[in-house]
Amino acid sequence: MRAADTILVNARILTMNPAQARAEALAISGARIRAVGSGAEIAALCGPATQVIDAGGATVLPGFVESHMHLFSGGAELADLHLDDCTTVEALAPRLRDHAAALPGLPLVIAQGAGYGLLAGGQPREVLDRVLPDRPVALVSHDHHTVWANTAALESAGLLHGCALPAGHEVVTGADGLATGELREPEACAPVMRLGGEQRYKLGLQTGRDPEHPPSGAGREEDFGHLRRGLAHAARHGITSIVNMDGNRYTLELLSALRDAGELTARVRVPFHFVPDMTLADLDTAAAMHRRWSDDWLASGFVKLFMDGVIDSGTAFMLKDYADRPGWRGEARFAQERFAEIACEIDRRGLQIAVHAIGDGAVRRVIDGYEAAGRANGRSGMRHRVEHIELVDPADIPRLGRLGLVASMQPPHPPGAMDFPLEPTLGKIGRARWADAFAWRRIASAGAAMAFASDWPVSDISVLRGIQAAVTRKPWAEALPDQSFTLTEALAAYTIGGAFAEHSEARKGSLVPGKLADLVILGGDIEAVPPEAIGDLGIARTICGGRTVFEA
Repeated sequence: MRAADTILVNARILTMNPAQARAEALAISGARIRAVGSGAEIAALCGPATQVIDAGGATVLPGFVESHMHLFSGGAELADLHLDDCTTVEALAPRLRDHAAALPGLPLVIAQGAGYGLLAGGQPREVLDRVLPDRPVALVSHDHHTVWANTAALESAGLLHGCALPAGHEVVTGADGLATGELREPEACAPVMRLGGEQRYKLGLQTGRDPEHPPSGAGREEDFGHLRRGLAHAARHGITSIVNMDGNRYTLELLSALRDAGELTARVRVPFHFVPDMTLADLDTAAAMHRRWSDDWLASGFVKLFMDGVIDSGTAFMLKDYADRPGWRGEARFAQERFAEIACEIDRRGLQIAVHAIGDGAVRRVIDGYEAAGRANGRSGMRHRVEHIELVDPADIPRLGRLGLVASMQPPHPPGAMDFPLEPTLGKIGRARWADAFAWRRIASAGAAMAFASDWPVSDISVLRGIQAAVTRKPWAEALPDQSFTLTEALAAYTIGGAFAEHSEARKGSLVPGKLADLVILGGDIEAVPPEAIGDLGIARTICGGRTVFEA
């Protein structure tokens, strides 16, 4: 009997396989799991050349499936100034000035992770002018749906006097007709952000199209660097599969080159991003991407759309008025008939659909479109996805399960669950609707498939912190239902649930002989630590395709 290449011993293995939920050891041959069982059973597969990994009694899990993130832009933003812990202008000023002084050649000074209340107390551009008046400045909100810019940036971008934009995007102007400095959604933000350079890493998110002039030399190396940083960051957190939520052919071509060089450390799915100015003929590109990339390492096979924005900026599309803004419900990016037409065509082509839908109006419009696709084409089994579902009308919850949809949700996102404050989100939703917000438990109970993720770089990529947020989440008021998950449920949503959502549960997501050898060794026993300490466990080792891609 041929010996295994690697055996993992002295472990507390949670397999996510109901037929064999727990084990002590496992063996890997090549890129696949060979055996899972007791220490004695696996020791019999050890030979002179076998690598033996002692887990030290720590938990071993299937490699985490990050079901919604932005690899290219996340990797690029690791080099920016980050303001996640900055809550006042007084704290912002020295950090922004020091960052600008250290990089005098930057055409645009960018800071990431700004909170919606950071620039309170005046028009954003005027507040930023007092901090740094002589260079273009852009503060990007933590959710990446709003940018605050100073006067220098607005003038350079041609936005100081406002700009006509498609529905759902806005350059906010004051009574004097001048831009206040608040730019809502990508079409408004893009002219300022382009001041910082070509930003090829943003194209998959903003336009869905490829660079007009694909770079070579230094430009291409810069883009490889962004992806390498993002992949390394994911590996450090136990992530072996990534569902990217923006994309174009260029992104997949870069990832293909990294794979050819042996540098790909996670399996990546990249969508075709369909934006409102496209036609159904543009879906030929989505089909071509699927034909070219469709294996265990790199795949496309799905189309991403945005139906709305976010609650905090008032760009999420609601069924009723915002509690703090009577008469305003936000705007959808696609009319109902238009989206139904698009959904029917994507479904007809045998491609999966994933739609960003945060407001309850957006969620309903997406579900209606999927239902129309089912009437037109029959039940395709494509497991179409609704991304985020931060507010949902109770009447729509049963439809998610009945239509066989995937609820792709983010445990770090509910206010107060992890890093995001309670306001302004709760005030905008209104107390009467809190029970319908981030309703994980109710959605899961209605039969929807659940896949968890971080939406990095919107929130911390740490899966362990996400699991902690999922199991420790508390209701915002005593009368509200408990929406937290058990540890087993949360682990499933980050492993086998994520694999199911991308049609790959037969190959990964659980530790079963014959499946891909993707696994993560934690820094301790996740079942033994208090729930509030799960985020501090750390990752000891990440293995993807039988190869260690991270070791603490």
